[in-house]
Amino acid sequence: MIEIPFIKMHGTGNDYVYINAFEYDISDLKLEELVKHISHRHFGVGGDGLVIIMPSKLHEVRMRMFNPDGSESEMCGNAVRCVGGYCHNHGIVKRREFNVETMKGCIGIKILDDGMIRVDMGTPITNPREIPVDLDKEIVTDYPISVDGFEGKFTAVSMGNPHAVFFTRNIDSLDLEKIGPQLEHHELFPNRVNSEFIEIISPKEVNFRVWERGAGETWSCGTGASASIIAGNLTNRLGKKVLFHLKGGDLILETNEKIDRVWKTGHYNEVATGTYYYNET
Repeated sequence: MIEIPFIKMHGTGNDYVYINAFEYDISDLKLEELVKHISHRHFGVGGDGLVIIMPSKLHEVRMRMFNPDGSESEMCGNAVRCVGGYCHNHGIVKRREFNVETMKGCIGIKILDDGMIRVDMGTPITNPREIPVDLDKEIVTDYPISVDGFEGKFTAVSMGNPHAVFFTRNIDSLDLEKIGPQLEHHELFPNRVNSEFIEIISPKEVNFRVWERGAGETWSCGTGASASIIAGNLTNRLGKKVLFHLKGGDLILETNEKIDRVWKTGHYNEVATGTYYYNET
């Protein structure tokens, strides 16, 4: 049995189990297997996945993020916000502005005076070949797609991970358990896809649901909200600063006039610390 210290944190309900690898040696852990056990809602600590907070050779901190199915993901906007808040509040990083290394690249963190955390989510990708989306187009906006029980039009954006953004009505009535997996594994998306469903209240305010690849429906998705403000601007539906209402709370998303940068602002929450007893198989 291996005793693993953990932190449980969430950003607008997007909850992960975190391991502080500045203090705990993870070198002997099989992370792809560990995440399946530790993130299980009934038999583990429970979470949308596992995040490792670790030293970086490039920046102040490095983050690795794993989905509950054991796959490693490029980035998670809510997780990196929690990493930033935790590292600042626990003295790992002294400065209020610093960088976190991810598989996507460098993510800028700024701790605001009111305790909220502003994340530079970076440059969106709209080239279908880089997202990837198997369509011969320069950009994919409002492209029709049909799966069992759902017909919609998606705009494709990558924030380091692929997203299909749907603007639609009555999102609370959508059966994501049914349509989410079909979209995730659709033949148009060779690396699978995250699907966002946006209900517009006004150009400055929206409701939001998300189906994340490898995780299912989650209460929040920072990269998904980031992709959605870009999709909303590409299709002239949204403004440059938008309040997102997610199942787990609110986020503020901003982009610029060129629509080539995204910033996300929100809280982070430490829920618990403890020791996980892992019977490695």
